[in-house]
Amino acid sequence: MSKTDLPQTDILCIGSVLWDIIGRTDRSMRVGSDVPGRIVRVPGGVAMNIAMALARFGLTPDLLTAIGRDPAGEELIDAAAVRGIGTAHVYRSEDLPTDAYMAVEGANGLIAAIADAHSLEAAGDKILRPLRDGRLGSAEAPYSGRIALDGNLTTQLLREIAVSPFFAEADLRVAPASPGKAERLLPLLNHPRATLYVNLEEATILGHASYASSSEAAQALIGKGAHRVLVTDGGKDATMARDGLTLTHTPPEVLVARVTGAGDTFMAAHIAAEVNGASEEEALINALDAAALYVSGDTPL
Repeated sequence: MSKTDLPQTDILCIGSVLWDIIGRTDRSMRVGSDVPGRIVRVPGGVAMNIAMALARFGLTPDLLTAIGRDPAGEELIDAAAVRGIGTAHVYRSEDLPTDAYMAVEGANGLIAAIADAHSLEAAGDKILRPLRDGRLGSAEAPYSGRIALDGNLTTQLLREIAVSPFFAEADLRVAPASPGKAERLLPLLNHPRATLYVNLEEATILGHASYASSSEAAQALIGKGAHRVLVTDGGKDATMARDGLTLTHTPPEVLVARVTGAGDTFMAAHIAAEVNGASEEEALINALDAAALYVSGDTPL
């Protein structure tokens, strides 16, 4: 099948696709708390969260990831199809189980989480084969569309992507999977076509310095060679910066009903706004509004 025969894809989402098992309560929690609440199982992972949000905003995303051929994997493939997300290029492994993520959230935010993304890491660069073998791109004609890339990939694979000719023409949108994995993105900090989406803690890790605000952090990362960055700080100011321009806005105040996936919603809303022709300032405001709506619980999963 040639590239022209493929269904139209607005953006490739590369990274973690798994099942989220999330326990939520409206009470504040601490270590050892035992409280009533709700437990849900929903499609998740950074790449999947971004893809689902992009689909809600009217775009057509396609996944590059590893999903097992176990029952959990078949359910994930079906869940993606229902949401209008392409899976034709997903690496399906006979030997690797489908990944999972478990989190506990209270009224005071995320209490604890465990990510079991070992299958994605074990699959390695197999998930990128469509970008090399002509299905989506090749050395002679590298993929030139948008790519949302998440930090659940191994450090070695992210290093290879940073210098790979297969990614040289792409509009890269990069997000860490968590503060604990933010440092994996260092090889992409100076990529000339990358936009980084990080929170203040992740910016601190990438910049190896402490920053008092999103604006300070964003400008510092630009000073370190980043092409463009967006830095969020929960309910406080968020900043978009590139060489010669810094924009800062405050998100709407809302009651927090959930936090897992908020950053992915922000990133997806920003990308969708730019795809639809919004200015950089309009895109930042739209992204903050969408993330606030998501955190309030008013956006469907």
